[in-house]
Amino acid sequence: MFQTVELPYWALLLILGFAGVTFASHFLFPSVRWFFRRRMERAVARLNTKLQRPIEPFKIMRREDQVIRLIYDPQVMEAVRAFAVKEGVPPTVAFEKARSYAREIVPGFSTATYFGFAIKLAQRISQGLYKVRIGGGDDPALKEIDSRAAVVFVMNHRSNMDYVLITWLASSHSALSYAVGEWARVWPLKALIRAMGAYFIRRRYSNALYRAILARYVQMSIQQGTTQAIFPEGGLSLNGMVGPAKRGLLHYIVRGFNPHENADVVFVPVALNYDRILEDRVLIKAGMHGIRRFPVRVRVVIGNVLRILWKKARGTFQPFGYAAVCYGAPMSLRKFLEEQTDASTQSLAETLIERIRAAVPVLPVPLVAAALARCDGKASPEQLAQSVADLRETLIAKRAWMHLGETEADDPIREGLAGLTIRGLIRESPDLIEITPGEQDIFSYYAASVLQRCDTSDGIALAGQTSLHNPDRPNSRAT
Repeated sequence: MFQTVELPYWALLLILGFAGVTFASHFLFPSVRWFFRRRMERAVARLNTKLQRPIEPFKIMRREDQVIRLIYDPQVMEAVRAFAVKEGVPPTVAFEKARSYAREIVPGFSTATYFGFAIKLAQRISQGLYKVRIGGGDDPALKEIDSRAAVVFVMNHRSNMDYVLITWLASSHSALSYAVGEWARVWPLKALIRAMGAYFIRRRYSNALYRAILARYVQMSIQQGTTQAIFPEGGLSLNGMVGPAKRGLLHYIVRGFNPHENADVVFVPVALNYDRILEDRVLIKAGMHGIRRFPVRVRVVIGNVLRILWKKARGTFQPFGYAAVCYGAPMSLRKFLEEQTDASTQSLAETLIERIRAAVPVLPVPLVAAALARCDGKASPEQLAQSVADLRETLIAKRAWMHLGETEADDPIREGLAGLTIRGLIRESPDLIEITPGEQDIFSYYAASVLQRCDTSDGIALAGQTSLHNPDRPNSRAT
């Protein structure tokens, strides 16, 4: 037992290597994970004291634990069996397919990434590009939402800036969990989006098993109280209007809701609008071709970013006008189902879309574009001023949100014309203002966000009053 044993040098290294791996996997790694886990839990506890809606334990559960919890759910296991029978494959093969789908869907939320990096970056980008305004965020109806209820922000989708803007502005409420399309499944964006709590959705190449797993993930996260943010339109607006809703995620939420057993689900309509949308020409071109493919040239994106940074460094950068977010009145799913005798996912989707459309904020560039469109694309300064005045009266009567300047002395017509002129969308002379030939499509794109509001019915519920304020100066004057 105590005799000397001779070993080749390579065998000794191999034994020591195995011993080191065993020590690390059984003692070192668990201790390190426990140490960082404890630090994260304490950080989340401190953070929850500042949030209106604390981060639920489900959201900070280890990603692998969430995957296991999801694939062993009884409804998912039943879907696995049905898939195996339908496809004629062994149950083990169907189960591995389900595991791959679950790993594809389930995010890996990181508190440090979300609150330590993403929020600050989102604020810098938003305020660096736009003058940001918010309306309805301090409405009592939002603060009176039951703390046990799951909150779902339902939003119109104008730009990819929507993710950035809402992530920052909602940071005082809670951490949002987004449904993100396949476009974001590219390195390194994929890892960052997962760390922010977003989950990916296949819009193509899905099957019944995939949809069953996605439905259960959405239902489980809702039942655990995770704050969600979804775009019911299912994609970016290609014409500037709030389009009809797609019922996919809403259907999953309603189908998994039991009003007698589950906590309530509260939908909060959120409407966004911009004086300038960065990818407007790409969206309009996609709409003209009838396809939802947005080819992005990396060189062009990098070039634009570098150009903006260079202008900022020289102090010559001009913000792209206003970006505004407005909250509509919250809607309880339990109350909706009780009051609507013929309630359905379709009627719920239509009601939410109406509320989103009613809350779309009116900004200088869209307002002037809509007023000039009403004059058939050309008008004298006096005719344009009268058209703007008539349009404002109509919008005020419909209780539309408006932010047309910092003070009453600001001239929305001047600001709107400046935003259109700098992009070459109009030609202006002392006696005539007209749309630049060939720019009618993009002009109509901006006008549509205001003109659609003129067609909505009166009395649609909105939070707060018809004003917007600067989130950095809550008491600033609103128009």
